[in-house]
Amino acid sequence: MERRAFLNISSLALGTMLLPAFGRAIAAEELLAPVALQFKKMLADTAMTAATQAGATYCDVRVGRYLNQFITTRDLNVENVVNTESAGVGVRVIAGGAYGFAATNDMTPDGVAAVARQAVAIAKANSKLQTEPVILAPVKGVGEVSWATPIVKDWRTVPIKDKAELLIAANKAGMDGGASFMQSLLFQVNQQKYFASTDGSYIDQDLHRLWMPVFATAVDKKTNKFRSRQGLSSPVGMGYEYLDARPEHKIKAAGGVTTLYTGSYDLIEDARAAGKQAKQKLTAKSVEPGKYDMVLSPEHLWLTIHESVGHPTELDRVLGYEANFAGTSFATLDKWQSKKFKYGSDIVNIVADKTTPGSLANVGYDDEGVKCKRWDIIKDGILVNYQATRDQAHIIGEKESHGCSYADNWSSVQFQRMPNVSLQAGKKKMTPDEMIKDVKKGIYIVGDGSFSIDQQRYNFQFGGQLFYEIKNGKIGQMLEDVAYQSNTQEFWNACAGICDERDWRMGGSFFDGKGQPSQSSVVSHGASTARFNGINVINTARKIG
Repeated sequence: MERRAFLNISSLALGTMLLPAFGRAIAAEELLAPVALQFKKMLADTAMTAATQAGATYCDVRVGRYLNQFITTRDLNVENVVNTESAGVGVRVIAGGAYGFAATNDMTPDGVAAVARQAVAIAKANSKLQTEPVILAPVKGVGEVSWATPIVKDWRTVPIKDKAELLIAANKAGMDGGASFMQSLLFQVNQQKYFASTDGSYIDQDLHRLWMPVFATAVDKKTNKFRSRQGLSSPVGMGYEYLDARPEHKIKAAGGVTTLYTGSYDLIEDARAAGKQAKQKLTAKSVEPGKYDMVLSPEHLWLTIHESVGHPTELDRVLGYEANFAGTSFATLDKWQSKKFKYGSDIVNIVADKTTPGSLANVGYDDEGVKCKRWDIIKDGILVNYQATRDQAHIIGEKESHGCSYADNWSSVQFQRMPNVSLQAGKKKMTPDEMIKDVKKGIYIVGDGSFSIDQQRYNFQFGGQLFYEIKNGKIGQMLEDVAYQSNTQEFWNACAGICDERDWRMGGSFFDGKGQPSQSSVVSHGASTARFNGINVINTARKIG
């Protein structure tokens, strides 16, 4: 499911739609029931033995248990509480130089042996049509290791009553602030992923993630006009402690426009601000189209990074192997090979990584058993690398995988998925307010909104949640109907300033769609507030022609 599609559906429909994908409904008590490590290892060894005996030259096995809980509320009512579990085994092999994959929820020795032989049979069938053999970058087996998301408070141990009361309190705060309607949701995920391969790795990982979307809608009863403001929370790879907002983590956005958090999140305060600002949007001035200097908050900029840098530097899109969900990529190999393609201005440094604490993509090892790391994608404005998996690394002269292979379920085959892709903080000490002092005519945007991007990830348009006029170095009145248009290279070369690390924080997507059949992954994108000069702004409410 695409994130934008998810945000437009009701919570009731959401609960109905996600149940088949997320697994069977279970009682809350079952969320804490463990699966023995030796049992998972036995299943993996059984599958690998069966695969190699059937003719596989390589085999990896993923034993997965995926637990989810989501709670949806509207106004002062709880609409839905669902706990789900999905468990099974996926086996990927190479035989005859080709991949084969099969999966089963029959978690018995006979069941996994049968599915391993099925994967080999599929690989042998594929090999008859394959013109070049699969080449895997080497990975040294790590033996038996484990990795877990560092958490302070396990969401599975927090009573549902407490969570529901928190969401309803947030809705009440939003309505007190001025919203006519409020909706809040809480997504909680625990992925227990066991990976084993014939390279000699047995990797057990316990991953935790949270997301709490909020939607405030204000209605003018005289005109029936309505405006909305989504919450500014980030989905995170953390425990329930993320909702224990702490004063030391509070920071102010430019001009004191709204209160934001890093390291924790005050749901009640954001909901109250959402209600107030949704009401203010009803009377906001409609923007005058033209060229503006754009000052973009991290809560907005993450989505622009995701669409204009994250997706176009996925190597499978670059090579034309992947075109689902908005096409291939303009950032072709010849641009990278030239070693001088100016993706952005000299101050633009964008890195890929799966190691940032609290990020969604933060794991110890990817779904090919590769230890995760950090690497440059854009260095001093120059395109220097892509995102590659084991079977792609040799294409760009890499000796090892970047560690960005991912499958959204035990029943899905792993393939190249986006790591965290982040804009690095500016080296010069600068706050958002200091950045704005030099802007004569600009717009300040907080929060992400609708977007559109072409089939090469080049020409685009982005909206947002909150828009404020900047005039002669000061933030002024709220604006409405704002969207900016540019192309990827023009936009990033217009980057004229980036605030320092004090302002750096992450946004991200809980439902990033890719592939066919489609899979959803999670990814974070960090940034500090940044300035882009001379960007074209349109009025989305005005008719063209």
